[in-house]
This record gives sequence, structure tokens and C-alpha cells, in this order.
Amino acid sequence: MTIRQLPPVLVDRIAAGEVIERPAAAVKELVENAIDAGATRIEVALKEGGLALIGVTDDGAGMTPEELSLAVERHCTSKLPDDDLLSIRSLGFRGEALPSIGAVSRLTLTSRQREAESAWTLTVDAGIKTRVEPAAHPLGTRVEVRDLFYATPARLKFLKTPRTERDHAVDIVQRLAMAYPAVAFTVTGDEDKVLLRLNPARPDLAGSDPVEARRTRLSAILGRDFADNALAIDALRDRMRLLGHIGLPTLNRATSKDQFLFVNGRPVRDKLLGGAVRGAYQDFLAHDRHPMVALFLELPEEEVDVNVHPAKAEVRFRDAGAVRGLIVGALRQALGAAGHRASTTVAAQAFSSLRPGSGVTRYNPFPSQNPGFPQGLAEAAAAYYAPLAPELERPSARADMPAAGPVPSYPLGAARAQLHDTYIVAQTGEGIVIVDQHAAHERLVYERMKTAMAANGVQRQILLLPEVVELDEPSVARLSARAAELQELGLVLEPFGPGAVVVREVPALLGETDVRGLVRDLADELAELGDALSLKERLEDVCGTIACHGSVRAGRRLTVEEMNALLRQMEATPHSGQCNHGRPTYVELKLHDIERLFGRR
Repeated sequence: MTIRQLPPVLVDRIAAGEVIERPAAAVKELVENAIDAGATRIEVALKEGGLALIGVTDDGAGMTPEELSLAVERHCTSKLPDDDLLSIRSLGFRGEALPSIGAVSRLTLTSRQREAESAWTLTVDAGIKTRVEPAAHPLGTRVEVRDLFYATPARLKFLKTPRTERDHAVDIVQRLAMAYPAVAFTVTGDEDKVLLRLNPARPDLAGSDPVEARRTRLSAILGRDFADNALAIDALRDRMRLLGHIGLPTLNRATSKDQFLFVNGRPVRDKLLGGAVRGAYQDFLAHDRHPMVALFLELPEEEVDVNVHPAKAEVRFRDAGAVRGLIVGALRQALGAAGHRASTTVAAQAFSSLRPGSGVTRYNPFPSQNPGFPQGLAEAAAAYYAPLAPELERPSARADMPAAGPVPSYPLGAARAQLHDTYIVAQTGEGIVIVDQHAAHERLVYERMKTAMAANGVQRQILLLPEVVELDEPSVARLSARAAELQELGLVLEPFGPGAVVVREVPALLGETDVRGLVRDLADELAELGDALSLKERLEDVCGTIACHGSVRAGRRLTVEEMNALLRQMEATPHSGQCNHGRPTYVELKLHDIERLFGRR
């Protein structure tokens, strides 16, 4: 075959396939250009998911007629004044977006600078550019993209429904809006329906807090639950700074779609950053749950390479280890400072099951006012329960109940009862707290094991009679190979023939425990971990298994003193608001919510 040079229009369409793969990609490029132009208000219009029309209007700096003509030529940009790819301070810089879009659509640009007497406009139709002409337009720029991909119809078959494409475009705008809370954003869809409206948060105004401005913007996008249960992050290391907000572990999701990561104001999907977030939360969440985070990393331009992906979605760091260490350290410090705090959504979910329409009938104190109740039902019920009332006053029926007395000013209150030998009910000054005794104690044991490991190692207790545990040969081999590491965790065992191990010492803090169940679970845990990492590197997995077996089990009766001691330990232990798998250890119900439930409010 003869080698030939491709025509410029075809080259542009091939480039467009790398940069503009769907309407959302075009929206991203155009909105980034508006932000780079210094806009304080950006409006996006979408018709048929962006296929019929994408309109982006801003109040930015605008362009001269000469700049307007150059803007649609490949590799023409105003964002690299020094031709230095290691010093990029803008979102765009390659000069490929507008010519790529114009190669596969009908593109119209209209722009006006502040001092100009009139605006100017030009059109690019499938790569063919018209002359620049005068037009009427206020300060700023409007870009209209009509009939996207009409010049490359084969690409249309790979797109999703208009609704799906629209949602992708809105997601792109939301991500950029998180990084620029001082900019107002509006997105409209078919029939001018408002899909997104975000007012500007101005941290530069007197008395305004930049952290609160960002929290307000995140609340508008991620919801009030995130704002109410988010921890502020502000960490500085060398010349890097990490800002943002992260959700409590009990506010988690089944996927990582609610994790938003930014580098120098640029939204990215970076494996290093995502892995650092997982590493920071690995003590607190099950493997199939993901935290909600919005993190903004700021570092010198020369320390990050943003020119590694056509759509600028990935970056490369000069010192990846330092970046990961900053993220993991900052997030763990914030989670530790949160103490026993758990997400308020735990209680909200509990109450939602008792609201009308949830399938649970609410109690009506006035059945005679409800025509759906048969007459005399309340009286019959009262007559049935009346003989039982005196029994409740007998001392024998209340022997296990602690006296009410005054409510101490403890965050988790004072224990009042134990229900089903599993749940502790405590009274606080503002309501009640229900504690899962096993989940709570599991976290306490786990944290004590980690502290002991970091200090002098886990103290061991010699078994009066060594425990022989029968296992299959592969399990015995796995445990034997890790015997030295398990000894550091307080568990001393050795092979006992081809199909068993003998356990001679266990961690002292476990007390009485099911040794056989513990060893079998550890054998299964080691099978999943493999041999790639030491147990110290996977401490959270192994300690979690040991802590589970050393915890107060569901079904065990506790005295009032034991219950209160557990509550006080929870208050003093970091991360005690959730167990090792991210489930809440307690639910707090405020008195005003309970009163609403019974129609008192």
C-alpha cells in the first residue's frame, strides 16, 4: 500500500474522536474554557442530551476578531505563554477542543470584549470555517454546538439515550462547580427545564469563610446529608496542600461514584488518589462499601504532569509517594478526631421506616376521629390490657431495670435497659441512644489491639489446656507459615500433625473466646490475603477477625455497670461510631423526632 498524508479535515475528525467521545466531553471543554476566561456566571443549554444543541454562555473576558478566528484552528491557545508544559495554570492548554468540536458538528462562536464596540461571530461547519462578522452580544462568549457528530454519523450508534447523555453532561458541570464555588452555574434541558442551578459562594466577601463556601456548594450538589456528616480537611506538607470534606464512615455508598478528586482545580479520575482514599478508610469500611469525599489537592505546577491523557482526566505526580502519604495521613487524622461520632443518616433511615407510606402503620391516639376504625376498637383493646397494668408496678418485674435518676451529661448518655440481650438503651439529655453491644465492643477491642501493636506488642495469655484445632492441610500450612507474625498479634500456635494445629497462647485482651472458631476464621482470612503482604501490612483484616471473636457477643446479659462502662469506653475511643465493617455501632434518636413520631409535635 502507498503511504499518503491524510487530508486536514479527516485529521481533525480523528482528533475529535480522541477528545470528544460524547456530548459531555464537549460540555467539559467549553465550560473549562469559560472558567479560564474568568467567568463568574456560566449557563449551559442542552437539547436532546446535547446531540441537537449544546449552548455555553459566559461573562468572561471575550475575544477579539483575530483571536476568534485562531480559536478554531488546531493547536492555537492563549494558555501557554511560555511554551512550558510543566507550568500549566489553566484547565485547557492544547488548543484542540474547538477545532475538534467544529470538525464533527455545526459550531458557532460569538464573543465580545469589555472595551469592544460590538461582538464578533464565526461558524465552523464540519471543519469548514466561515469569515468573522460583526454581531450583537453582551460581554463574554457564547458557543453553540448543533448536530453533534452529524459529520461522523458512525459515532452516533455508540451513544446512549438522550437522557443518559444529558445526565453525563450535568455530572461534568457539577464536578467543575465543586472546584469553583465562586462561579454561578445553570444547566437547562429540553423545554428550558432547569436541571441544575448553583448560586455563587463568594469567599472573598467580608465575613465569608472559604471553607463554609465550599461546604455550601458541596451541600447543594451532594445533598444536606453530606454537609451534615462531613469532616473538613486542611493539611499542609512541604509545598502540597489538601483541602475538602470527607464523609463519616457510616455515610457510605455501594460504588465510588460519590468520590470527587481535584488537582489544582482540575477534576481527575486518578488511580493513585482513589487508592489513597481506600487506604485511609480501610479500617472502617467493608471492601464493598465506599466513602463520600470531595478532595482538592494543590501543589506546584512542576510537580504534576497533566499532559498524559487526551481528555486531561488523568495526571502523573513527580513524587507519588508523598501525595499518597499526605492524603492517607490527613484523612486518618480527621477520622480519628471525629471520635465516636456516627452519621446522622443512621437515625434518619430508622425513622424513615416509620413514616407514612413505609408499610408500617403509625399509632393514632384518636381512633374515633378516623372513620376507617371500627367503633369500640380502642375500648376493647383497653379492656384487654387493663389487667396487666398492676403487674408492671411489681418490684419483681422491674428488678433488672436501673433507676432513672438524673441524666448525666455524657455524649452517649446513661444506660437504662438492655433489650434482647443485644442492644443497650441509654438516655441522653436530648433523646435516647441504642447501642449494638457486639459491634461497639468489636471496635474497642480492635483499637486496643492496634495501640498495643504500636507500643510493645500484644500481651499474651497462656492457655491452661492447649487447644487442638483440626483443619485441612492447606490451612495448617498457611497458619504455620505465618506463625511468627501471628505471635506478634498475641496468638501462639504450631503444627500438630498433618491436619491440626495446637494453640498455646491467645491475646490477653480477648478474655474467654472461641479459640477454634478464631483459628478457623484466621485460616480463611489468610487464604484471601495470599502471601503478597505481611500481616502487619494487612493488620486491619487480621485484627478485625481477632477482635470479632474477642468482643461481647450478642445474647450476653450485661449489668448496668458493664453497660455504662461500655458507653464511656466508646466515648473515649476513636472511630467507635462504626464497627470494623463500616456499620454503625449506635443510633441516636432525638426527643423531638420521637415526639413527632407519636404526634406530639
